[in-house]
Amino acid sequence: MATVICPRSALVALGSNLGPSEDLIHLAIDLLQKHVDARIVTSSLWKTTPMDCPEGAPSFVNAAMALHANSDLDPESLLHTLLSIEAKLGRKRSGIANEPRPMDMDLIACGPHQRESTLLTLPHPRFHLRPFVLAPLSEVAPDWILPGQEKTIETLWLDMKESKSNLGLSPLT
Repeated sequence: MATVICPRSALVALGSNLGPSEDLIHLAIDLLQKHVDARIVTSSLWKTTPMDCPEGAPSFVNAAMALHANSDLDPESLLHTLLSIEAKLGRKRSGIANEPRPMDMDLIACGPHQRESTLLTLPHPRFHLRPFVLAPLSEVAPDWILPGQEKTIETLWLDMKESKSNLGLSPLT
């Protein structure tokens, strides 16, 4: 049965393609757990081909998290926490779009909130177009329907797998 995301839940996508990516993703999850009063469910790790990145960018390791908090989550506060963890793990923003980075944490959805500002757009406007986001999200929140969508995350993922021959990702073992 499909579920609309609840006010006390959030979805976060993670990616890394500089440094010890697998270790950095696990460290990011641990750091977030120390900052939020929530149970965190994590996906497996996925190796992915860079999309829309500068030429020669290394492959990514991607994952996703579902946060189940004990109280309502504030999207802007959660975003601030994610950005501070990125910085702590070595992310420096130069202004070059999609450049290689040790850590990228995207807030995909936060409860039923919808936002469209210079700071934050919720749900993430391109989550449903990115296999490296949908694959791990389908592990942690397959039955969720995000605001503005009519299909579950799992259905979006299955539709994408059916329509594209090369998705550029594979599970890490």
